[in-house]
Amino acid sequence: MERTTCCIAGGGPAGMMLGLLLARAGIEVTVLEKHGDFLRDFRGDTVHPSTLRLLDELGLGEAFARLPFTKLAEMRAQIGSATVVMADMRRIPGRHKYFAMVPQWDFLDLLAGAAAEEPCFTLRMRTEVRGLLTEDGRVTGVRFLDEHGTPRELAADLTVACDGRDSVVRQAAGLRQQLFDVPMDVWQVRVDAPPSPQPLPHSRLRSSKGTPMRRADPHADALTDGRVFARFGGGQAAVTMDRGTYYQTSYLIGKGRDAELRARDIQWLRDRLGALFDWDDEVTAAIGSWDDVKLLEVTFGRLRRWYRQGLLCLGDAAHTMSPVGGVGVNLALQDAVAAARILAAPLRRGTVGAAELARVQKRRQLPVRVMQRSQRAEHTMIRDALAGTLDGDRLPVPMRLLRRVPPLRTVTGYLGGIGVRPERTPAFARVRPGARSRAG
Repeated sequence: MERTTCCIAGGGPAGMMLGLLLARAGIEVTVLEKHGDFLRDFRGDTVHPSTLRLLDELGLGEAFARLPFTKLAEMRAQIGSATVVMADMRRIPGRHKYFAMVPQWDFLDLLAGAAAEEPCFTLRMRTEVRGLLTEDGRVTGVRFLDEHGTPRELAADLTVACDGRDSVVRQAAGLRQQLFDVPMDVWQVRVDAPPSPQPLPHSRLRSSKGTPMRRADPHADALTDGRVFARFGGGQAAVTMDRGTYYQTSYLIGKGRDAELRARDIQWLRDRLGALFDWDDEVTAAIGSWDDVKLLEVTFGRLRRWYRQGLLCLGDAAHTMSPVGGVGVNLALQDAVAAARILAAPLRRGTVGAAELARVQKRRQLPVRVMQRSQRAEHTMIRDALAGTLDGDRLPVPMRLLRRVPPLRTVTGYLGGIGVRPERTPAFARVRPGARSRAG
């Protein structure tokens, strides 16, 4: 049987960040990722100001700055005829006063490249965790299928579930989430942006489906104007990210209505999106069939206890976030940083117990509770929007306050971009000021 000190199930943001940090602490860590690469559409593509600060502290800021991305300094929503600035990052503290809109696969490749420089780090792709090893009630590792589909076992002092909202590890451990009601599921689509009079320079790349995409020049000045549009009106609600050459769009539908609505002709959806975003038929024609419309079945909840002996859950495996606000990735990364700082020394000593795992949960559960309470309030607005009772003439009180008191937009920008109890990179993982940027 193979062995490692820390086995991380899932190579998403939390798993890759935790793996990098622990490896820099000199701890043997193995990340198991079931896919062969990180190229998947419709993942969280927002890198928050707090994460950008972490990258600077890790010595990865310069390498990240060379990636193609747009900057989002302000979030707006149009409700009927009224426009509301939901959050403004331009006056929040710190060097980075914006969200970086970057494909998640580029972000994960950056973390993986940095981690690969550490001799204690191993990343195994096409490796699917299927169950847990236990002994006297303690989790002692995982069962998995290797890249050839062969059943294998990996023993570990600590197993960390970073395998997302449908976590196999969480289920195998017998941990059950407290689930909250949600009013919606989400259709995810992408459509080409109409030609611009002054198109951005671009190079070609491919999406996870192998379809050509264009990538903006990372040095173009126009990359400071990334935008997110939220539209509510006429019984509809949707958010679209302007990615320069295409719109990445989330269209909200009533919970459980996917099959019913898919029985309609695809032109129905094209017409709805066209009316909501003022897109013409040429733009919406990119939605060729219902095969181009991906369903995200929204779940929303959290574990009462994130751990058991030998096992810890982080990110969506511990607290499944609503897609509202795009905060899930940031919370998962913050979880990983806190876990690395608290657990590195016990892992080196071989003494990780329930008390240390409980410290991670205690550290992180307040930010999660605050953000989930905020999301539940936003769900109320979404419920009203889908019911057709939300319009610009009767804005909810929080929206009216944001319009009348501009400083509140900085407060919401801080909560969304930095959050409650932001984490700082542990000293053992930092690059000294003046040292050459790593992974560059």
